[in-house]
Amino acid sequence: MTPLRYVRAADKVDALARVSSGARCLGGGTNLVDLLRQNVEQASELVDISRLHGAIQERDDGGLFIDASVTNAALAAHPLVRRRYPVLARALLAGASAQIRNMATVGGNILQRTRCTYFYDVDGARCNKRQPGAGCDAREGFNRYHAILGASDQCVATHPSDMCVALAMLDAVVHLSGASGDRSVPLADFHVPPGATPQVETVLLPGELITGVELPPPTDAMVRSDYRKVRDRSSYAFALVSVAGGLALAEGRVREARIALGGVAAKPWRARRAEAALIGVAPQSDAFVAAIREELADARPLSGNGFKIGLVERTVVAVLTALAGARA
Repeated sequence: MTPLRYVRAADKVDALARVSSGARCLGGGTNLVDLLRQNVEQASELVDISRLHGAIQERDDGGLFIDASVTNAALAAHPLVRRRYPVLARALLAGASAQIRNMATVGGNILQRTRCTYFYDVDGARCNKRQPGAGCDAREGFNRYHAILGASDQCVATHPSDMCVALAMLDAVVHLSGASGDRSVPLADFHVPPGATPQVETVLLPGELITGVELPPPTDAMVRSDYRKVRDRSSYAFALVSVAGGLALAEGRVREARIALGGVAAKPWRARRAEAALIGVAPQSDAFVAAIREELADARPLSGNGFKIGLVERTVVAVLTALAGARA
């Protein structure tokens, strides 16, 4: 690990100044410290932003603004989150142990990098994400955990966050600050597919800082929502497949459907084709299957992860069936 300088940001202005000068932000450190220790990433200076003001504020319209330094534990336990956005609370609880949730921050969770084995294997594997132009050993190697949607010849890694899958389903908006001012980006557009530049993972510009996440006023399908994660072991592990789903019914038909998938792409995958296919139909398993199959029409499985197609179908059907049968 390369020697580096550690400083604690006095406030947001101080943090932005240091980031603009090339410092890396340190929240809970649950991902970045590992990357530095294993020489996947390098930094000359870390600016600790974990002590900056972190609050969850209710908006006048019923939405929420969540500061980037709020911990995953605090967010999962917040009564308004549990009542209005239960899918988010459940995704956070599925994502990590209590110890990690107490450290990990919202901003850091959004920016965490893939857990692809080849990405971490600095000395023994080729990885275009780590070293552009090197190649991708995952394509012909162990790819059980890798992408079936939105991948490219350059990279097939998946984004590991559970929280981000729920945020994508909720139409969350990420707020950013930088030297040129403030801007906001829908969470669903914040992470980018690999294409020819897999080393570019987000729309975050050099010198910018995530300052918070905004949740819109809850709709019926946000309130009537759930998160289901399928993994290789019952203890905390990254998802093979996960589903954030929400459903609202009217007169025996689907009035609103929300579906986001995890473990299948380089970003949380909003299943908009499936959502559109469900509007106005009876909430039955055959309709759920037909809808998610429309979403998976462009799936391109690898040698070791073709099972994910059927697993996505079954998990989506299970989540939506449970929501359709739940009391309003």
